[in-house]
Amino acid sequence: MDSRLSTVRLRVRGYHLDGYGHVNNARYLEFLEEGRWGYFDDRPALARRLMRGDVAFVAVNLNIDYRAAAVAGDDLEVRTRLSALGGRSAKMSQEIVRVRDDALVSAATLTFVLLDVATNQALSIEGEIREQLEPLVMA
Repeated sequence: MDSRLSTVRLRVRGYHLDGYGHVNNARYLEFLEEGRWGYFDDRPALARRLMRGDVAFVAVNLNIDYRAAAVAGDDLEVRTRLSALGGRSAKMSQEIVRVRDDALVSAATLTFVLLDVATNQALSIEGEIREQLEPLVMA
């Protein structure tokens, strides 16, 4: 597997479900966030840089395509990668796949900016953070 891709596995539980017995659409947001946390867990130097507290990655747009229903007991894999790096924003692409048949359950693209925490203003993605992100881009 490509080292630029991170994966997190989770099992669908009863509390994830809606009244129809499928994973509630809002739960996919949580699954995707779990995948993004896993992405940074796999890159401790980048996580440490962000934990300094002076800058933060902030989501500004999230698009989700729901492709197949997931139900209780399904094991899912959240696959996360950095798919684009611009001057002021970047994108992460994520897929949620059902493990037993490799069916695509959901696909999402998250756009984020680098925020100066003190001024609450978006920053250019440059310097040390850009150097850490550039080799991670996987189109």
